Amino acid sequence: MTKLITLLSLFTTMIALGQSKPPSHQIWSTLLKKHVSTNGIVNYKGFISDSTQLFRYLKILSENKPDEKLWSADEQKAYWINAYNAFTIKLIINYYPVKSINDIARKLQIPTASSVWDVKFIKIGKDIYDLNEIEHIQLRKKFGDGRFHFALVCASKSCPILLNEAYTSEKLEAQLNAQAKVFLKDKSRNEISAVKSKLSKIFDWYAMDFNSKGVTIIEFINMYSAVKITINTRITYLDYSWELNE
Repeated sequence: MTKLITLLSLFTTMIALGQSKPPSHQIWSTLLKKHVSTNGIVNYKGFISDSTQLFRYLKILSENKPDEKLWSADEQKAYWINAYNAFTIKLIINYYPVKSINDIARKLQIPTASSVWDVKFIKIGKDIYDLNEIEHIQLRKKFGDGRFHFALVCASKSCPILLNEAYTSEKLEAQLNAQAKVFLKDKSRNEISAVKSKLSKIFDWYAMDFNSKGVTIIEFINMYSAVKITINTRITYLDYSWELNE
């Protein structure tokens, strides 16, 4: 009897572990390759035509909330980055056509939401999240990596480009490093020179994320920028375009 109980307990544990494995992001990767160009231009009409597949992927995310005890840090990071970007696409196509993601907030007119990023519409497990909670709590607060700002895309032209493949735990470090380099090299988002640099407002809004863990914002930029800056570089910030990235 004891042996039977032990076997049943082991079987139950194996089932629980199986359910706690991170889901595949292949559907999302296929959609991104199909509807996002290499320079981050998004075909929202294409996502609308493939909305069945998009909603299938979002359902997979909703039914597979990260298990902080069993998932690795990179598995959790990849999941939440993909969730942020995929649910942002859902938000846009739900109200498409729009000129800007900010137009959606005006259409919704929800008293409890001060911006579109505060609208609770993301079901993960038994909880309902907004985009801000994913960015600021699940990613920034838990993992504190400035490179997240080059991976999370708010559907706007001044945002980093949307990577046309899903983030995965196996490739996450390389993907985040590449996104940082692409963002800093892009002269429509950052104009970097040793004498005078015009940076994205992202570096202003989230300065604390780039001045952390013993690294200054100058050192952070120099890790990923081909053009180096110094403490003598005059830094200003570019205007931010919220126009839709299509």
